[in-house]
Amino acid sequence: MKKLFTFFLFVFVTTTMNSQTVIGKWKTIDDETGDAKSIVEVFSKSGKIYAKVVEILEPANKNRVCTNCSGVDKNQPILGLTIIKGLTKDGSEYNSGEILDPKNGKLYKCALSLESKDKLKIRGYIGFSLLGRTQYWYRVN
Repeated sequence: MKKLFTFFLFVFVTTTMNSQTVIGKWKTIDDETGDAKSIVEVFSKSGKIYAKVVEILEPANKNRVCTNCSGVDKNQPILGLTIIKGLTKDGSEYNSGEILDPKNGKLYKCALSLESKDKLKIRGYIGFSLLGRTQYWYRVN
């Protein structure tokens, strides 16, 4: 009985902890059309948060490359591209990193936070947070 209780406690704690993290796969939504665009995987590396495109949902864009990007991202396939780089945890928010918009190739400052266990708020901005754009991504189970 004690082993069974311990098992269920472990499953409960693991499930609760996993549902309250930004780590995982998220569906991105097009700002203009409201259509799902891609699946992005948010992951941790060396204590920082990153995200890369792991699936492109629009058939016409599956083989696109980032022609407007600069540096190492220039002309790289969008599929597999790291679009969020180097965010650090600051209270309930992650910030002090960058987000890449593959459409225009520009890097913006970035902050993200969980709105709920299945809704992620991403804010890309120039200078300070008031001058920017917010998107919401939805967890993929």
